[in-house]
Amino acid sequence: METKQFTMQSIKDKWTKRPLIISGPCSAESEEQVIQTAVQLAETGVVDIFRAGIWKPRTRPGTFEGVGIRGLPWLQKARKISGLPVTVEVASAKQVEDALQFEVDVLWIGARSAVNPLSVQDIANALKGTDVPVLIKNPLNPDIELWMGAVERIVKAGVENIGLVHRGFSTFGNTEYRNAPMWHMAIEMKRRNPHLMMICDPSHICGRRDILQELSQKAIDLDFDGLMIESHIDPDKALSDAKQQITPQQLKKLIDSIKWRHESTTENSFNLALEKLREQINQIDDELMQLLSQRMKIADKIGEYKSDNNITILQPGRWNEILEKAGIKGKLLGLSEEFIMKYFDAVHIESINHQNKVMNS
Repeated sequence: METKQFTMQSIKDKWTKRPLIISGPCSAESEEQVIQTAVQLAETGVVDIFRAGIWKPRTRPGTFEGVGIRGLPWLQKARKISGLPVTVEVASAKQVEDALQFEVDVLWIGARSAVNPLSVQDIANALKGTDVPVLIKNPLNPDIELWMGAVERIVKAGVENIGLVHRGFSTFGNTEYRNAPMWHMAIEMKRRNPHLMMICDPSHICGRRDILQELSQKAIDLDFDGLMIESHIDPDKALSDAKQQITPQQLKKLIDSIKWRHESTTENSFNLALEKLREQINQIDDELMQLLSQRMKIADKIGEYKSDNNITILQPGRWNEILEKAGIKGKLLGLSEEFIMKYFDAVHIESINHQNKVMNS
């Protein structure tokens, strides 16, 4: 196979680049596949780090679970030929040791490991005394404290360069995406850790390639620091996650199509206009808080009447009536059904808590 030598850049230079683009196959399948994919991705000029799964923790046995340690020399060779730093997922101390032995530049902790504090601690112990950068994906289930705990364990191991990867969450009833984005979880994680890089993995959120661009753009609009997108030289024949992978050439087109945003600007007219709009939002938020407070005072009175007449707090018929009316009116006002449901659920729970307090005081 004909190969082309590229110039290797320091991983430290890559780590601080924005946007940071990580790409490569879901799984390393053969030496030729790994090297060809790395070379083609390097030739696009848009990829900063090459990724490939060596150990593939799968939900059920009997599926392709990776080539294991024999794939690490392939990555080492791909790194030398393409000039791209490489990253792999690790799920145990032994895997950390093996990856570092083969000069893997960046490690990432997957969703199935992040959900288990014992696994994260095992990895953290193996990382002590190393200076390898570590990416931490969100846990499978939507628990931000588990995600925070994983970060804290890696920090305590002495790792200085840590990044976060939002790859969506496994939730019951989710149909549109492979993993529900639940953007608010990633936003809250970024708020708690403003010093940490946050990149998005739209491949695992989407589960299919036709909506990759749309979701990648949304992540950039939300001020993510980069993207991790799976790429394969022949996606339809991939041994794992075939439907969500794209070719290096398709990746190039996707990245070129994204409109890259900035968090701020020095343009005075823009800042003045934004300040006025934000002040309007602040005023409306204050009014909403006042109205919600008034609503809860009425809920307190309802609680008193229910208590005097021995009536239960929850009235399913009344609650269904509220939701039905709110859904219709919300749609007319340009509000999504998802938002209306979440908003009224939150208001309803607060109202129940108020009534419970009154009835049992």
